[in-house]
Amino acid sequence: MNHDLQELNEQLKEEIIKRQQTEEALRDSDALYRGLFDGSPDAILLADPETGIILDANAAASRLLGRPHAEIIGLHQSSIHPPHREAFSRNAFSLHVKETSRGEDSHPIENTVRRPDGSEVSIEVMAQLVTIGGKKILQGVFRDITRRKQAEDDLHTSEERLLQAVGVAHIGIFDYDHMTGSLHWTPELREICGCSHDEIITYPVFLDLIYPHDKTRILSALQRANDPSGIGLFGEEFRITRRDGTVRWLTVRAKSFFGVDANGHPRPRRSVGAVLDITDSKQAVEEKEKLQAQFVQAQKMESVGRLAGGVAHDFNNMLSVILGHSDMALRKVDAPSRLRRDLEQIHKAARHSADLTKQLLAFARKQTITPLVLNLNDSIEGMLKMLHRLMGEDIDVAWHPAASLWAVKIDPAQIEQILANLLVNARDAINDQGRVSIETENTVLDEAYCEAHAGFKPGEYVTLAVSDNGSGMDRPTLAHIFEPFFTTKGVGKGTGLGLATVYGIVKQNEGFINVYSEPGRGTTFRIYLPRVISEKAATVKGHIPARPQGGTETILLVEDEPMILELSRLWLEELGYQVIAASSPSEAIRRAGEHEGMIHLVMTDVVLPEMNGRELVKRLLARYPNVKSLFMSGYTADVIAHHGILEEGIHFIPKPFTIDGLAVKVRKALE
Repeated sequence: MNHDLQELNEQLKEEIIKRQQTEEALRDSDALYRGLFDGSPDAILLADPETGIILDANAAASRLLGRPHAEIIGLHQSSIHPPHREAFSRNAFSLHVKETSRGEDSHPIENTVRRPDGSEVSIEVMAQLVTIGGKKILQGVFRDITRRKQAEDDLHTSEERLLQAVGVAHIGIFDYDHMTGSLHWTPELREICGCSHDEIITYPVFLDLIYPHDKTRILSALQRANDPSGIGLFGEEFRITRRDGTVRWLTVRAKSFFGVDANGHPRPRRSVGAVLDITDSKQAVEEKEKLQAQFVQAQKMESVGRLAGGVAHDFNNMLSVILGHSDMALRKVDAPSRLRRDLEQIHKAARHSADLTKQLLAFARKQTITPLVLNLNDSIEGMLKMLHRLMGEDIDVAWHPAASLWAVKIDPAQIEQILANLLVNARDAINDQGRVSIETENTVLDEAYCEAHAGFKPGEYVTLAVSDNGSGMDRPTLAHIFEPFFTTKGVGKGTGLGLATVYGIVKQNEGFINVYSEPGRGTTFRIYLPRVISEKAATVKGHIPARPQGGTETILLVEDEPMILELSRLWLEELGYQVIAASSPSEAIRRAGEHEGMIHLVMTDVVLPEMNGRELVKRLLARYPNVKSLFMSGYTADVIAHHGILEEGIHFIPKPFTIDGLAVKVRKALE
């Protein structure tokens, strides 16, 4: 009995010891859990999974929620979330509970908690069921992710801003994976390339868009950019042909990133780049260069024109003497002889030289003109017979006048000069048989057209077009055709002044000229003359010059070139006039004061030493109020004419002149 009792006591002691050890281990475990619970940097809340009432919270939870421990205990878990998040929170925790109760892996969720001061904190929650004291408890681990969320929001905002900026700038972005061959395009790049949104874009598709003439260069550049031995950069400008057939200029900047293949060899892994459509800027640069070239050409033509005008002036003075004296010598040699033939050749050469200087003056816009308001159709129809004879039988001249043509103001002789020079140019460009057409039309030049054509001004114009089906001209030739003495014809077949003359006449009349030509496709000259509003245009008819007629009046002749002074005196005296010759204005004023009789006419050069011819005439008018005036010059000076257009009532004779021309001008001035 005692043995059994002793054995029972021993068992009880062992049970007590085991229970004490178990309780001690439980206390140690609780202490460890509590230590981990309270010491966790993450907030931990314990709640009843059935009611959602918070049973416990660690120190980190107090800091996160901004509440003391005692205030947290007893709250419903939904009360720590903002009102608009309550349903989400309840559903989220319920889902976590269901997942963990079924033994499934729960996943963290993002949520928001609200503090008493109204502030909100972004959190990431991991919920799980744990057993504490034999009871299932819902444990939630809350991690503050406010900084991470702010960084994500900032990144998202930055990405949105970047995409918006890229969209506004219309920059296309692409990302090509060399390993898989996939190519990602942004909508902007699809739009730039004219590809539809549902079209599958691959690398070969992009290469097919490259303009054929640029493809070899671009493929070489791509190969260099994808070479591991290089720096992987691609930067090129090239053209593409869009799906609608239009050609656009692109600038592409890209960077290739490298990796290694299965054998450890370097190879391109990804290429990322940006694409910008630069068609408009490219066209603007080309247009600027074109306008700059036109401006430089206009400046050059202006400089050449000034030089030509100065040379023509000096030539005309000398030619006046040659023509005058050869004409007088011919009058004295009646019978055919070697001397007469020599004089005729001198006279002929001088006349030809005078024609050349006349063309130079036309180019320089310094020839004197008498513009009339006229209808181009009427003027050209009066010249058709002459133009047909000029072109010959092998070349057909077609005339296409426009109906209701507007009036223009121009010297009729200049119209003849323009057509004669253009048709001669066309005739020389046609081999054997061909066709030349002359047409007129009313034209309105707008701002857009004038912006693309340097020197043009918007307005209403009458267009005169002369076209041929001749050999045409290339661009280098077109750049020089209006320059004096430039010619593509052989030696002795042209002076190179025909088109220069046309250019000068058009500019003198405030018009514009365009040339369209291609080798083998003929040439078209288009001349734009300003429209003139007039009730009635003049009808220009040919006239027969009056026979030379002299007189007995007294003429004061003023010329600073001695040879011209002597020649003019001899001619005037031969015509019967009384001549007072002076080589300077002061001498003219002195001799006029010494003359006791009447002075009927002052014939004076425009440019003189001491004072110009017009000032001299004003001085003499004070003594002789009824004296008439006749001006002469190798070119039209600004003191007499503005841009070569004579003021009404002023009489002028250009050098060189003949005795017949002098006789007519003097009588007209006197009468």
